[in-house]
Parts: sequence; C-alpha cells; structure tokens
Amino acid sequence: MRLQGAAQMRYFGFLIYDIRLWVRETVDAGNWAGKTLALELLYARRLSGREIARRSLAEMRRQAEIAAPQAERWLSAMQTSFPDIRAGDRICGLHKPTSGAEFFVNGRAGHHIAEPEFSRLFFGIWLSPQSSEPGLREKLLDAAHARD
Repeated sequence: MRLQGAAQMRYFGFLIYDIRLWVRETVDAGNWAGKTLALELLYARRLSGREIARRSLAEMRRQAEIAAPQAERWLSAMQTSFPDIRAGDRICGLHKPTSGAEFFVNGRAGHHIAEPEFSRLFFGIWLSPQSSEPGLREKLLDAAHARD
C-alpha cells in the first residue's frame, strides 16, 4: 500500500493524533467505501479505549441510524478492539469492503469485526461526507498526494 493523504486531528488546538490513509489504488469521495484501504492513527496523548469506542459509535451514527441491539454489539466489539492508549501508540484499521474491518495495535494483529456495514460506517468517520471533520477528510482524500 502507499500513502494517499495525511492530516492531524486537533481538539481545541491540542493534537490528538496524526492520521494517514494508505491505499492500493487512488480512492476518492465517491469510491472509498468499495476499496480496500487502511487508516493509521498515531496518538499524541493518553486516551481511554472505552471512550474511543463510545466516540466512534457516536460518529458512526452521524452517517446512519443504527438499531440499539446492533449498536450494543458494535460498541462491545470496539471496546474489545481498542485498548487504553498512551502517547506514541498506533492503531491501524484495515477496511475490507466485503469482509469487515481488521485492527492492529502497535503493529500486532488485533480484532476482526466481520461486518461490512460496520466497516463502512467506521471508516466513514473520517471518509464519508457526514464526517464531523471535513477538512481532515479533504486532506486524506486529496489525490494530489496519490501516485499511481
């Protein structure tokens, strides 16, 4: 995979993480959900894994209505997938459109959530038009960084 775009997530001016989009072929706003890709987050500060999972679910709900039983199942899966984070930790998520999402923590294989709809909504936190961070989305999808 090669780097397509990169950005920083800041909250009230504080750096939360650096994020990079890795692709096999260029992705854009219209086709990202159907392509295999990876998002790598390098954290700059300490965060609770449970909080990361809760915030992720809230961001996923910006894109689609998620029934309560499904939301509970996904929240539990994310809480299992995301450990408490320290500055310097890295989580990489691999979006496989037909088989779900795989997570790696500090280079080690983590959990696989075998639900394509989960994967689309999870990666949509950063890549969908409903992202709460449109500037970050634009930097990740900026094809000027992509080299085929």
